[in-house]
Amino acid sequence: MPDTHPGAAQRIRVALLFGGRSSEHSISCATAGSVLRHLDRERFEPVVVGITPEGAWTLWDGDPADLTLEAMPVVADNGSRVRLPQVAGERELSVQDEGGERSVPVDIVFPILHGPFGEDGTVQGALELAGLPYVGNGVLASAVGMDKHYTKTVLEHAGIRVAPWMTVSRREWLRDPDAVRARLGDFPMPVFVKPARAGSSVGVSRVASVLDFDHAMEVALAEDTRALVEVGVSGREVELGVLSGRAGELSRASLPGEIELDEGRFYDFDLKYRGGAGARIVCPAPFDDETLAALQHTAVRAFEAIEGAGLARVDFFVSPEHGIVVNEINTMPGFTAISMFPVLWEATGIGYADLITELIELGMQEDR
Repeated sequence: MPDTHPGAAQRIRVALLFGGRSSEHSISCATAGSVLRHLDRERFEPVVVGITPEGAWTLWDGDPADLTLEAMPVVADNGSRVRLPQVAGERELSVQDEGGERSVPVDIVFPILHGPFGEDGTVQGALELAGLPYVGNGVLASAVGMDKHYTKTVLEHAGIRVAPWMTVSRREWLRDPDAVRARLGDFPMPVFVKPARAGSSVGVSRVASVLDFDHAMEVALAEDTRALVEVGVSGREVELGVLSGRAGELSRASLPGEIELDEGRFYDFDLKYRGGAGARIVCPAPFDDETLAALQHTAVRAFEAIEGAGLARVDFFVSPEHGIVVNEINTMPGFTAISMFPVLWEATGIGYADLITELIELGMQEDR
């Protein structure tokens, strides 16, 4: 619920949306906890809206300290309900709880939602219909960035190098798996099999043998109706953050961070969020000036190719054989204080709390 910090009437009211219906629910909760703990309360007043795994929008009144990755939190249904304005431009949420129904004014919405039903343009579309300003990417960029097939299609059309791939629907796989396996023969091993629309490496498998392909397809298609089969690119795994420019200025790219992996490993869900042996983060990653400039330029080009707004993380392979290859774009990257996106900007000169402020201010100025 809104806090009672002195001077609250003068502060910007930020409706923070978190949780949601995707398999990345707990990641979103951890991100929200981190943002709430670092939000500048002198300038911003949070109105915290937790979305349960079933999709109920609730006015959340818990302790941000409980929202940690270690706890793998889940938004509980406390019986309250939050609804968006029914008339576009009315900057008030409708809240119903034990005390009855009331309106809660908000100035901007910060949707910290990962995966489907939040990062894919669905919530952004609802906010557009309600006429509420919001932080981050719009409907188009969110939808394109969420769908790896269309991300690659758009980037390739823009002249940005991506790894070769094929897309297989669940219907194709069930109807004629032999035909899909035959197409696999065009790809050198290893390949990566991924859901077209999932994040945080959920449902991703590294396939080194055709014997493992069927299982990888089943894992990916359990998460989505389409799967990508992508050629594995050997090289350095590098990530850069992008922020929109201020008042018409050019978008900005951070310094790069590098994921160093043990032989035979890939950056899966466990390594990203549960740690352990097998991966190390180096930030800033060492590159010569020419390669650094090329990475930053390509990150901004990719962001602009999908009509990005606010923020994104662009993931690359840097290969002696293939050069700079974009792996994917994440339009709402993990955003805990130790996630790669804030770490990249910390190394570039913008601290975590200032980064949160920057994103809210960018959202306030966005002309959609």
